[in-house]
Amino acid sequence: MLLFLIHKPFYFLLLLFSLPLHCKCNGNNVSIVPAVIVFGDSVVDTGNNNNLQTIFKVNYPPYGQDFSGGQPTGRFSNGKVPSDFFVEELGVKEVLPAYLDPNLRNEDLITGVNFASGGGGYDPLTSELASVISLEEQIELFKEYLEKVKSIAGDEVANTILNKGLFIVATGSNDVTNTYFNNPLRKYHYDFDSYTALMINSASSFLQNLYDLGARRIGVFGVPPIGCLPSQRTLQGGTQRECAQKYNELAVLFNNKLSTEINYLNLNLPYAKMVYIDGYYLPLDMIQNPTKYGFDVSNIGCCGTGTIEVAFLCKYTCTNVSEYVFWDSFHFTQDAYRIIVRDFLNKNINLIT
Repeated sequence: MLLFLIHKPFYFLLLLFSLPLHCKCNGNNVSIVPAVIVFGDSVVDTGNNNNLQTIFKVNYPPYGQDFSGGQPTGRFSNGKVPSDFFVEELGVKEVLPAYLDPNLRNEDLITGVNFASGGGGYDPLTSELASVISLEEQIELFKEYLEKVKSIAGDEVANTILNKGLFIVATGSNDVTNTYFNNPLRKYHYDFDSYTALMINSASSFLQNLYDLGARRIGVFGVPPIGCLPSQRTLQGGTQRECAQKYNELAVLFNNKLSTEINYLNLNLPYAKMVYIDGYYLPLDMIQNPTKYGFDVSNIGCCGTGTIEVAFLCKYTCTNVSEYVFWDSFHFTQDAYRIIVRDFLNKNINLIT
């Protein structure tokens, strides 16, 4: 448990909210959000899984080799992940700490924290099978977080975070790869349409819960082209390691439904500013045309052989990670993540201003 200050640091807060925070988007100087809050899975987890009894954690080398100090932090990449780039690009702070980080400081709470848990998903079964923090549990941790902010800084600061903060949700990949295609409890009881409906119902409920708690500016990532991840190429792409089309079809169907649901929520929830974030077509273009983005290799990861290794299977790495789109067989490199976040911010600056 965190130890809280007996008094409220009014001077600190006055200083914090008077600082001219700026966004690097399009080279413009624009005022940005006071805090960033993130929910989701391993794409955005910055270390919440470190102390869980699960195989879905990476707080050991070579993960984090390009992070500050070269230390593994629980981030599923060679360095920063999208959570970090959101706060960096928006000028909030350098990295977004995990809420369950035992070294989390009171001042870290005021500018945002991360609740994401690698291995989770929209389908409740996904998180249960992985023994990680479900979206429902992430919401409960967020409620606890709000009470801590109120205790430290007061209701007004908490309300400012809710009204003007940027909330990011990124999950769904594990539902496709781990739960639907590899678990008879789902694949043989649901077709594509009914399973994506299950995912959408969960996503919609989660977003409405966030809204009911006061969150207003919410960006939601679509599922990436799962079939083109190195692991799925290896497992499902045949001898030529082609993209597994069935996986991509399910991802596209879900993304289309998610975009529609977000539009519906925007129309029906007063003052909500929700936006669908392309997690599919930009990454797909990076995979199909890597040199366009400064990469050379996009069909294997940097870790191990690049074809199947992830987490504890990553024993060694390539020597030129900057040339790779993928870090391991499932996750992108920090350079690829930076491109994705900058693209979103450049196209959706209206969400945060």
